[in-house]
Amino acid sequence: MANQVTILEGIIGDVAVALYQKWYNAMPIEERNELAEEALKKNAQESTLFVIQMFMDKFNEAAEELKNKD
Repeated sequence: MANQVTILEGIIGDVAVALYQKWYNAMPIEERNELAEEALKKNAQESTLFVIQMFMDKFNEAAEELKNKD
């Protein structure tokens, strides 16, 4: 089970980095500074965790509904 958590944490980390990079690249160059970068990083991590948790909850809910139909 510990290995699965590590894999999930790795996926969350990879997605958070990709989301941060997307937001950073979209930011005007003159607005880029250390404070903005830290805010983007924190928001990317929180947003990624939120989206993945919501996806997993919805996925599990749908799976339970399908299981109960059988």
